[in-house]
Amino acid sequence: MLLYFNAFYFPFWIIAIIVMLEAKYSSLSTLYQIILVAIFVVMTIIEGIRVYLGYLGNLMEKVPELAGFWLLTLLLQLPLTLFLLLNEATMITPFERAMHIVLTCFVVLEVIIGYFAIRAMVNYQVTKFHLQQFTDMERIQNLQFQNDIYENRYTQ
Repeated sequence: MLLYFNAFYFPFWIIAIIVMLEAKYSSLSTLYQIILVAIFVVMTIIEGIRVYLGYLGNLMEKVPELAGFWLLTLLLQLPLTLFLLLNEATMITPFERAMHIVLTCFVVLEVIIGYFAIRAMVNYQVTKFHLQQFTDMERIQNLQFQNDIYENRYTQ
């Protein structure tokens, strides 16, 4: 559910941040102008991939996609979001701070809940794999029994 709300919040976040960047762009140093534009472009691309992997991994119970979502969240999205929230040299306005706090809460909760979701999904998949081995063994034993009957019927 958190991923669902994040998917709807992010377009509003990106529009608000672009408007605020336009308002303060001329007062930023050249270094921060380049850094902020690069961060916003990277975050937009990462967010699209992240949401896609999260939905695919969660709805289809695919562990690799969910792990990719979690790693993108932990290694890329979280540091970039914290940089935007905590770096005072970017001249953060109160509106930006409020928007960044909400996004940071989403990202931090997604990291925590995502870890437990991956762990539960892996445990479920392992249990399913072990149970599948028992049903395969029953099928093999039934086939072996049928082969014995087949051989006995026609070889005599």
